Amino acid sequence: MATRQSVEEHIQQCEDAIRNAHEEYIKASKQEHYEDASFDMSLQQLEQAYNDISKLALSCNGQQREQLHRMRLQLQQVQSNMILLDH
Repeated sequence: MATRQSVEEHIQQCEDAIRNAHEEYIKASKQEHYEDASFDMSLQQLEQAYNDISKLALSCNGQQREQLHRMRLQLQQVQSNMILLDH
């Protein structure tokens, strides 16, 4: 069973990844191809956060699983927006 603390830490990791991705998205939409390395790292951070909470969800109770599922949807949305950005 996942502890409340581990779920909160992973949620925080996801929120940090989303915040970073938003910043990179804004920069990329203004600068075109200049910061591709940091943009790619941001995408990797989103993917890592997604994979981590997917694994964690396997050992959670129903409420925690639902919370992690909502976070996964947010991560997927941000990741999709970044992939579709024409920069």
